[in-house]
Amino acid sequence: MEEKHAIEVKDLVISYQNLKKTSIKKTLLHLKRQKPDRFVAVKGISFYVREGEILGIIGKNGSGKSTTLNALAGIFSPDSGSIDLNGHSISLLSIGVGFIREMTGRENITLSGMLLGFTEEQVKAKEQEIIDFAEIGEFIDMPVRTYSSGMYSKLAFSITAILETDIMLIDEVLSVGDQKFKKKSYEKMKSLISNKDRTVVIVSHSIETLKQLCDTVMWMHEGQIKRIGDPDEVLDEYVAFMEKKLKKSHGVTPVAYSFSSGSTGSFSESSFTGSTESFSAFV
Repeated sequence: MEEKHAIEVKDLVISYQNLKKTSIKKTLLHLKRQKPDRFVAVKGISFYVREGEILGIIGKNGSGKSTTLNALAGIFSPDSGSIDLNGHSISLLSIGVGFIREMTGRENITLSGMLLGFTEEQVKAKEQEIIDFAEIGEFIDMPVRTYSSGMYSKLAFSITAILETDIMLIDEVLSVGDQKFKKKSYEKMKSLISNKDRTVVIVSHSIETLKQLCDTVMWMHEGQIKRIGDPDEVLDEYVAFMEKKLKKSHGVTPVAYSFSSGSTGSFSESSFTGSTESFSAFV
């Protein structure tokens, strides 16, 4: 039986213009004299995701994870290379993406659903289910600019989870919200991805989440794919790499790295001796 791919990425390159803090006058003079500096966030990566597969992407901040996800969603245009979704519908679940701040939550439900390719009637038929799942009460009829990050995340997750698309792209949202909602959204996610017709790409710093949910994990480092394959093997190698990096950078010795139910499985100052710094920036 021929293997079907939901996503095919070939030689993807994405860069940004470097924006330095300077005056408008100096910036205009600089642009006249020479081309602006560009930062290459994604450096010619190629990979594919099978139909029904769950791909996790991990890497330190600035490794190109979210840039890649946004490119898959069509938010960023590549400098070169190609992305082929093979005719599948796609949705992106990410904090800070997709809502118009002056519109109410209810209005944003309709808009988001229609942007995903659903008709207004189809969205309205699912509206109450979305509202009930989000658990934000009367705020549903208030502008989303009044929402906390947790409320924003709840509504965004609910829209994507209830209005099901062929491909779901998820960027770090499973770690936002109160503990009750985290558990509910995690169970909903497991239910959604148990459908072998649905393809999921998850960007996360949570080792445990990726180990439990994913069929394959891709480790990105400095805009390139460092390794892709079995979740346990890739994540164990990633953990060892980060521990070595932290020890070298800060002169600290890792004393423990364990997973427990409900933990994020990320690095923190409590995992090391000899320093009181926070290491969240590395993961």
